[in-house]
Order: sequence, then structure tokens, then C-alpha cells
Amino acid sequence: GYIIGKPAARFDGKHATLTQSFGPEARGSACSAQILVDSSPIRYPYLSVPDTVVAMSQEAYDKFGADITDEGTLLIDEDLVKPGEAAKGRKLFAIPAARIAEGLGNRIVANIVMLGFFTATTDIISVEAARDALPSSVPVRFVELNTKAFEEGYQFGLALLGKPPGGVEKKAAAKAKKPTAPKAAARRKPQVRKVAAKKKPTAAKAVAKKKPTAPKAAAKKKPQARKAAAKKKTKK
Repeated sequence: GYIIGKPAARFDGKHATLTQSFGPEARGSACSAQILVDSSPIRYPYLSVPDTVVAMSQEAYDKFGADITDEGTLLIDEDLVKPGEAAKGRKLFAIPAARIAEGLGNRIVANIVMLGFFTATTDIISVEAARDALPSSVPVRFVELNTKAFEEGYQFGLALLGKPPGGVEKKAAAKAKKPTAPKAAARRKPQVRKVAAKKKPTAAKAVAKKKPTAPKAAAKKKPQARKAAAKKKTKK
């Protein structure tokens, strides 16, 4: 709940409030978090009927699953929650969050897997804002693990909605790749010019060498002919 409200308020330019309810134990007890997100200032921070409910245990679903608007969205851990009457008529999205977290090596990041899934299946917070807020919301030594957990949940949600991996980011990456072709062409042109420039002087140099050779040979022959003629004249 805290990480949903933080990116909305700090990075998406929205207003957000958070109230929490939990038992005396640190983990394992019944708990809930209520988040309000709005583009306008929030004057009353308590929920009456939510339009989105995330249930990660059967107890949570039984307790809060029915408290949702008629056109609301319900997100559940499919291995831990069996939806009942409350799911009828609502948008229902399910993910094996705890199982994915176990696959990453730590079941405790199941909530971050669900955060990524929530980001993909709802339009309450943007994925960019969630990614920006995550590193400062978890212990430093677990940033990498939580980032992987978020991406697993986010990509699972995109696949469930039939969107390509990366969603809008994939289009942005495609746009970023377009300048690469002209850049490659620009690099090739100088190379072609450089080779041509090398060949031209070489040919000219070869021609230059040949031209002086012929006159030099002729010059040698002429003196010989004159010398022979001179000898004949002397004999006469």
C-alpha cells in the first residue's frame, strides 16, 4: 500500500493517502491497507467502497472481497484465494504471486510481485513511477531482488492482458532504434571515400613513374647514335 501511494504522489503528480490496519504480530496476522489516489486534493482519507481490491490470502478475500463497487477490479493470488460471489460481475485478475516469489528465492517478495501485477492491470500508477519509487522503498540489500519481483509481476500482467512484453516501452525502444540506420550509413560513407582517395593517388603515382622512364631511355639512345656517326666521319 505504501509503495502504491508513494509513486502516485511523488512521481505521477497525484494526491494519495494511506491508512493501515494490522494485528499485533509482525507477520501472519490479518492486515489491510487502504489507499486513496486522486488528481485532486483528498479531503477525507478513509475508504467507503473501493473500486480496486487486492487479496493475497483467503482470509483477506473473505473479509474485504465483497466491499467493492459493481464495476470494480479484483486482484488475487490464484494459489491462495478461491473467489466466491464477490467476484461475479467484476474484473478478476489472478496471478500466482507467492509461487513466483518462491521461484525468485524468497517468498517474502510476493507483495512486490503483486505490485508489478497491479501496475500492469490497472491505470492507478504508471510503471515508470513505480520503478522510480521502488529502490527507496525497500532495504538496500534487497533492491535487486525486489526489482526482479516487480518485473515478473508486471510482465505477467501484460501477458494476461495480451499486451507485448514491455508494453509502451517496447514502442519507445523501437523508436530509439530508428536513428541507428542513418548513423551506420553515415559511418560507411566516409569509409568508401577514404578507399577511393587512396586508390586515386596510387594510379597517378604509377603513371608519373612511367612517363619519365621513356624519355630517359630515348635520351640514352640518341647520344650513342651520334657517337657512332662521329667515328665514321673520322675514318673517312
